[in-house]
Amino acid sequence: MNIDQLITALIPSGMIIRGEFHPRDKDKAPPDTQTIITIGNAGPEMWRTFSNEPHIGPNAIDAWTIKNLTPIADDVKAQIIFPFDGPPYYPFQYWAMQADDVYPSPIEPIIYTGFGLWHAYRAAFLFTENLDIPTKIQTASPCDICTEQPCMNTCPIDTFTPGNCYVAECRGFIATPDGDDCLKTGCRARRACPIGQDHIYEAWQAEFHMQIFLKSK
Repeated sequence: MNIDQLITALIPSGMIIRGEFHPRDKDKAPPDTQTIITIGNAGPEMWRTFSNEPHIGPNAIDAWTIKNLTPIADDVKAQIIFPFDGPPYYPFQYWAMQADDVYPSPIEPIIYTGFGLWHAYRAAFLFTENLDIPTKIQTASPCDICTEQPCMNTCPIDTFTPGNCYVAECRGFIATPDGDDCLKTGCRARRACPIGQDHIYEAWQAEFHMQIFLKSK
């Protein structure tokens, strides 16, 4: 499988390769998997493509992702797995940290040194071949050197405390007029992070995801 072929095939969907790794027994990959390539998006590029097509319902992005990525996986002879497949669910965040330069953040979403909190993982391509992949360059988490941590002191209802995220309280707040800013433009704590500011989701993209969060349980 040619990595450049996969990069090119992903361009029309606005998605990109997020990282690659060779799984070990502890990585909970399906049997015979020798290489995992994670696929996802960063910034607004995927959203611009998605929003130009008809879509309905809270699972619209999942259905759109399946439609766009499954033929590509077939072309490169990969098994495709999605984070919303399950239960049981595969450990996508753990896989992301094996494959990509990402780290846990104080407000739960994993942070990437380039894109900040403005990215997502949409699928994993699994290969039975031991593919030649780039060496992962390990850097430090940007959160380790962020002394002010605005993500932790920007939320108007203090949703985030060390080790806790009060999801129900957050959902209740954004359903009120006082929470309209968070609902329409995205989580204030997430927007306060100084990393990846050039990749912040556009307002209508942020609202789409916040509406899904509001209606979820």
